[in-house]
Amino acid sequence: MVYGWIADAVVLVHCAFVLFVVFGGLLALRWRGIVWFHLPAAAWGVIVEFTGWICPLTPLEMWLRRGAGEAGYGGGFVEHYVTRALYPVNLTRQIQIVLGSLILAFNAAVYWRVRRRAR
Repeated sequence: MVYGWIADAVVLVHCAFVLFVVFGGLLALRWRGIVWFHLPAAAWGVIVEFTGWICPLTPLEMWLRRGAGEAGYGGGFVEHYVTRALYPVNLTRQIQIVLGSLILAFNAAVYWRVRRRAR
């Protein structure tokens, strides 16, 4: 039972991290110090999408689920949670590259704005 709760907490942390990767640059418009946390997180998110790697939180969650006697799942976090919610088909490499590119472009635009404001 405790393993299941911890697995649920890992999912929440993972979701928060994904949201921070995508939208954390917006926080830099208000708090410039967040840049030092967001840039590495965004770089990690883009690298994971471009390379097809699986975030270490995914195997951790699956291990915890098995420890709780629950079934794990195949694929990665994005494929299991996000893709089912947003896309009707399975996650493909092309979609991952598009997602990585969108994250990169969105955050580049935000940081361009942050830099203009700093001047």
